[in-house]
Amino acid sequence: MANAGIGQAVRRREDFRFLTGTGTYTDDIDRPGQVYAHIVRSPHPHAQIRRIDTAAAERASGVLAVFTHDHLAADGVGGLPCGWLVKGKGDKPMVEPPHPVLATGVVRHIGDPVAIVIAATRVQAADAAELVKIDYQMLPVVTSTAEATRPDAPRLHTDAPRNLCYDWELGDKAAVDAAFARAAHTVTLDLVNNRLVANAMEPRAAIGEYDRATGTHTLYTTSQNPHVIRLLMGAFVLHIPEHKLRVVAPDVGGGFGSKIYHYAEEALVTWAAKKVGRPVKWTADRSESFVSDAQGRDHVTSCALALDKDGKFLALRVKTVANMGGYLSTFAPAIPTYLYATLLAGLYATPAIHCEVQAVFTNTVPVDAYRGAGRPEACYLLERLVEKSARQTGIDRAEIRRRNFIPRAAMPYQTPVALQYDSGDFVANMERALKVVDYAGFAARRADSARRGRLRGIGLSTYIEACGIAPSDVAGSLGARAGLYEVAEIRFHPTGSVTVFTGTHQHGQGHETTFAQLVSEKLGIPIENVEIAHGDTAQIPFGMGTYGSRSIAVGGSAIVKAIDKIVAKGKKIAAHILEVAERDIEFKDGKFQVAGTDKAMSMGEVAFAAYVPHNYPLKELEPGLDETAFYDPKNFTFPNGCHICEVEVDRETGVVDIARFIAIDDFGTVINPMIVEGQVHGGLVQGIGQALVENCVYDGASGQLLTGSYNDYCMPRADDVPSFQVETNESAPCTHNPLGVKGCGEAGTIGAGAAVMNAVVDALATVGVTEIDMPATPHNVWRALKNAKT
Repeated sequence: MANAGIGQAVRRREDFRFLTGTGTYTDDIDRPGQVYAHIVRSPHPHAQIRRIDTAAAERASGVLAVFTHDHLAADGVGGLPCGWLVKGKGDKPMVEPPHPVLATGVVRHIGDPVAIVIAATRVQAADAAELVKIDYQMLPVVTSTAEATRPDAPRLHTDAPRNLCYDWELGDKAAVDAAFARAAHTVTLDLVNNRLVANAMEPRAAIGEYDRATGTHTLYTTSQNPHVIRLLMGAFVLHIPEHKLRVVAPDVGGGFGSKIYHYAEEALVTWAAKKVGRPVKWTADRSESFVSDAQGRDHVTSCALALDKDGKFLALRVKTVANMGGYLSTFAPAIPTYLYATLLAGLYATPAIHCEVQAVFTNTVPVDAYRGAGRPEACYLLERLVEKSARQTGIDRAEIRRRNFIPRAAMPYQTPVALQYDSGDFVANMERALKVVDYAGFAARRADSARRGRLRGIGLSTYIEACGIAPSDVAGSLGARAGLYEVAEIRFHPTGSVTVFTGTHQHGQGHETTFAQLVSEKLGIPIENVEIAHGDTAQIPFGMGTYGSRSIAVGGSAIVKAIDKIVAKGKKIAAHILEVAERDIEFKDGKFQVAGTDKAMSMGEVAFAAYVPHNYPLKELEPGLDETAFYDPKNFTFPNGCHICEVEVDRETGVVDIARFIAIDDFGTVINPMIVEGQVHGGLVQGIGQALVENCVYDGASGQLLTGSYNDYCMPRADDVPSFQVETNESAPCTHNPLGVKGCGEAGTIGAGAAVMNAVVDALATVGVTEIDMPATPHNVWRALKNAKT
């Protein structure tokens, strides 16, 4: 295929199998002799387990076994580990309560797994599960993030007084207090960042299998990072040596962070397969996903911005309470700390920042990373606060940002909250967005809307995110319990085709296309000759998976390093065969050429010579052409941009219509603009969904999940969003990775929420409504309008 290299809009190669129904998802896999699991889950948010009677279930038709925590404990099965240790004020370690695979003694949220039923068919397992009798003693509940630390709140864990996991801070409190004392303007804002359900298209599933002949366990699972699952489950839960545990993540239908973590069901089916001597399969239904998959967001925040008389930012003060749910999910402690507070500088040269975060336990489903993971929460509070500052000071919303942006010439820029930005032209992105949206013509559009009886508003959101968490030693010092590098193996076959083994995982991002484009460009071979392999720990080197928009920045850079090794060895081979010095060999466009001559060998010829070494420097080189490289980044990458939203609000019904949405993004070098645009569109829809319709709600008195299905949890639809205008700015590439890439998968989600809500508030402010929380549903907007009239 011609023009298939970097920068080309190559159609996704993987789409054919998805569109024709020939993809292989976990639930598509059926192993010989397979039986089925059904998880018995708690219907109560907080209760003591007095007794479990499984006798009737065990006698039911088709049932092979029913297991509870006691069976796991007898086999020495451990609890689910947390992958990030956060230390609070005074270097105090966080509270890390046990997280049993099956509940023991107490259940702590709706859906907490209590027992597992194994039967010959899925229906038989589900029917038998209804026969498991559990005697619960109800306990008081707390579901509210804001109320979790009250002295009279029910305690979830004995070792967590006031339900506090940690009390953490970042920044210079004294400098912030001094800045507020001298400020000409002080702007305050209280915000709720609403809880979300991840809702990937494919529900989670897992199949455990045990080979008695080899003593090997295999887990097929819907995972974003199979090697991490193998590490956590093998080392901490089931105590299986890694060489005896294979984890396969085949095609995965979306993740959005919710499939990063090690879940109880993965350990259960792996363990149970050995116990019953048959492969064991579990697949969640959608309602089960609502109470078993890690959820997202759920912050309550008070923040304040200090400004001088000219509107220059002096200091930012933030106090956040972050909900962890009933237990700590795999990476939950890091989300409201190192992936949130460190981004509170945003694009602004604010001299002093101080953030306090209290993480709390509640009787709700555990919370962890959800697309953006801390960065959307930081952007939302900051951009809502900046917009309010513009209204309060009378400075235009674009002008106040111009006065406070970090200039391009200041790069690299050290923020007061630990991060150092390496590149970016924030002014250029906003100016382009203002031009595309015709900012100067907004007043006329607002007047036109008013003539039609509608309220029109415009909202800006300028964002920055940190992607490709790095480097490993720094992350380790901050509590990460895993490395954050990536690996790639480039394996040439004798006839010149290539297989790339990558430790990242594709679940909608298009790696099979973009990685192949990268290899095609760098090695000068047809893209049709490049295969990308991922997802099977028995096949690929130990890698860290896909999350945090890291794949191209970290995984792609590992591929480049492996390619460099291939080229270096190829030069030695070509020099020997062409009878010249190695220094005389140049590699370009897929050819090893003697400088200044027409003597050359193609990449394919060199590969063939490496595997059929009849004329080969055997005394200097091993045969074969297969190289592996690990890449540990020097720093985060920092995608950034400007999003502008215009809305119209129906004054009678409260319905918000998005009239226009412009996104100007800096992702550094763009490998495939079509795939990048698709990623941005998806992220924008998820951000808009949170802003306008999505909300995970628990009843404060009973602790029951009120939005446990699509009947009550609203998802954004095509008619809820406009035709997006999306552009990228490649003028400020990343300075510290070999591709200059920054990542794009989460950007839309990070900037969209604030842009939409700023537009909604701008529209409502014309009739006296100056504050409203997400989601801006018709009912919430209508209620705000009615309250403003009274």
